[in-house]
Amino acid sequence: MDNLGLTYTGEMEKAMQQNHGIGFAEYERKLNNRLQIEREREKSYKQASRVVNEMERKVHR
Repeated sequence: MDNLGLTYTGEMEKAMQQNHGIGFAEYERKLNNRLQIEREREKSYKQASRVVNEMERKVHR
């Protein structure tokens, strides 16, 4: 599989390690890892959106 050719900073590498337990090189190389991480990100995004929507609903009562 071809690498994605991603450009990333040290801070991004650190965040990837802390949040997902792998670095960008492994993320880039392994499709299964990318898919799992993107599923986790999507789930996190949806949860955060629900919280924001609920807070906005309560504020605008």
